[in-house]
Formats: sequence, structure tokens, C-alpha cells
Amino acid sequence: MGTTIAIIFDIVQILLNVLWWIIVVQAILSVLIAFNVINTYNDFVSSLWKGLNTLTEPIYRPIRRILPDTGPMDFAPFVVLILIAIINYAIIPNLGAALASNGI
Repeated sequence: MGTTIAIIFDIVQILLNVLWWIIVVQAILSVLIAFNVINTYNDFVSSLWKGLNTLTEPIYRPIRRILPDTGPMDFAPFVVLILIAIINYAIIPNLGAALASNGI
């Protein structure tokens, strides 16, 4: 049973790492689009931008409701990255250690 929980925690950490990189790529792409280095008239850029927004918008939406309006600067990705780091480096290892010490 303990190895099953460890495998589940490993899968969750991998998924959180993938989400981390998706958000980082989206942030870089956002800056490149804002400074007109690349534009959304390119089909690849447009489809990549829409795909990344489709993946991240459900995560950002509840956070944007809580955060104050800061105009053009969106802090929701930064909040999500901080939450991912807290979950990945503080909660999951401690939860795994607690479950392992209880023999689960």
C-alpha cells in the first residue's frame, strides 16, 4: 500500500512540474506578444497561445476573483507558481513522510 501512495505522489509531482512549465512558457509567450516580437497572426503562435490559455484559464479564474485589479499586470500566474512550489516542496513530501510513519 505504501508504494502505491508513493507512486501517486510521484505522479502528482510530475503533473505539477508540467503545469509549472506550461505557465512559464505562457508567461514568456505573453511578454513576446506584448512587445510585438512575435504576433498572433502566425497560425502556430495563435494556436499555441489559445491552447495554453485553454489549459490555464480554469486555474487562473478563481485566483483572479480574489486578487485586486492591477490593470494590465496579471499576478494570477505568479500566485499559481507559488502555490505549485508550496504543494510540490512542502506539502507532498511532508504528507508522504506522515503517511509513511503511520504505516499507510
